[in-house]
Amino acid sequence: MIRFPMRRSLGTLASGMLLASTMLATAGAAKAPPVVNTVAVPMPPTPAGSAPPDLLNQPITGDGQSQVVHPGTAVAKDWWQAFRSPAVNTLVDRALTANADLAAAQARVAQAQSLIGVARGALLPQLDAGLTSERQRLSRSLSTPIADPNPQVFSLHTAQVSVSYSPDLFGGGAARVRSAKAAAAVAQAQADAMRSMVAANVVLAVIQNAALDAEIAANSDAIASGRQVLDLLRQREKLGAVGHADVAAQEAALAAVEGTLPPLVRASAANQAALLILIGKAPGMPVFDNGAAMPALEDLTLPADLPMALPAELLKTRPDVAAAAATLEGAAADVKVAMAARLPQLTLSATAGGTAEDFGRMFADGNPFWQLLGALAAPIFHGGSLKRQQQAAEHALDAAKAGYRGTALQAFADVSNALTALSADATALSIAQRGDSAASASLGFVKRQLQLGGVGTLQVLNASAVAQTARAQYVAAKAARLSDTVGLFVALGGGLQTPQGAAATGH
Repeated sequence: MIRFPMRRSLGTLASGMLLASTMLATAGAAKAPPVVNTVAVPMPPTPAGSAPPDLLNQPITGDGQSQVVHPGTAVAKDWWQAFRSPAVNTLVDRALTANADLAAAQARVAQAQSLIGVARGALLPQLDAGLTSERQRLSRSLSTPIADPNPQVFSLHTAQVSVSYSPDLFGGGAARVRSAKAAAAVAQAQADAMRSMVAANVVLAVIQNAALDAEIAANSDAIASGRQVLDLLRQREKLGAVGHADVAAQEAALAAVEGTLPPLVRASAANQAALLILIGKAPGMPVFDNGAAMPALEDLTLPADLPMALPAELLKTRPDVAAAAATLEGAAADVKVAMAARLPQLTLSATAGGTAEDFGRMFADGNPFWQLLGALAAPIFHGGSLKRQQQAAEHALDAAKAGYRGTALQAFADVSNALTALSADATALSIAQRGDSAASASLGFVKRQLQLGGVGTLQVLNASAVAQTARAQYVAAKAARLSDTVGLFVALGGGLQTPQGAAATGH
């Protein structure tokens, strides 16, 4: 019968090690106040920052459309639906499932989560089992001449189980776990930021495509109008009413307008290629699987209700601030790891097994063996490297504090700039709308007078140029108001729902 005389003592030791590791890990995981609370961040006097303060209590009106800011409200997770465009919703939903950059960011989150398990595993006892078998022939000079003068040939089988455990006496292991959690929180915040940017870039690409289509249509109308004027001038030249100089001037003006069309077509193609990449398609493929057309500017509804997070809440809803906070927590944990590396380390280990020439007798009487070992090691002289390592970690912590403060201030500035842009956009859009209406009416009058012979070529050229410029300004102003609305949603966090404290601690 094979017996295992060390089973009870080795199992007791392993249980004791597991209990001790659990107690030490629990003690090391005790939550300290977040380091981010020690960083002083100047708060803006009002949620609007340097933007006009009346934006918070009166509508932002332009071109007959108003937007109302609601202080204290958060951005919806699916904020793009505020534009009320089924096409936009379809494209964003596809991008969030097919975008390559977002998939890479999510994979990095999964990788960081796995590394937390690696750090946690180092706090627990390590159990290993081994089995070796060897066949050996001893030389005559090494064999015992009295027992057997002939060379000895024998087999040797060894089976053993080893348990080792290094108690986390000074919290270095627990600090490594906190650092791994912080790295996972950084990866998660970066994935949230990527999600927000992918959604925003899709919406902006749709807006840009609609604006370019509107500009292309306006330029095409201007080209058609210029050709009509040129035909009219040529007819009047035949009648002797105008000279060839007038016809040449109109031909030059028409060529100038025609020259603006190819860059717009090129920009539209590049914008559509970028949109296809965002949604995980190759350039040249249809944007919509059902062959639907891209939405025009008129198909996009300007969101009437705008969220406005308060400064303290903004620090919890911005992915970049959450990433900076998690980086700060990780840097603080790394300082703890560097401090623990300068202190003594205790290692406990136990080994039990059996050795015999016959495989079935490894654990027979006399063949089992065991070993208990306790080791204490303390660094004495490492050329100052351990101290420098701690200093480097402390400097990294100072840099993380400065980085968090700078990121927070930039968040306030982004919201302030977005609100200022929306206010300016509304004013610019109202002006551009009036100018476009007046210029279109003026060009119609001038063309009618040209037919009647009441005006010259110069007036027609001026009216055409003004009308084309006014139309381009109106389209740009309308697209800018939509785009800057997207900018406000992104500046407010893009719908991130994870509080900063949770991101920083990994809970």
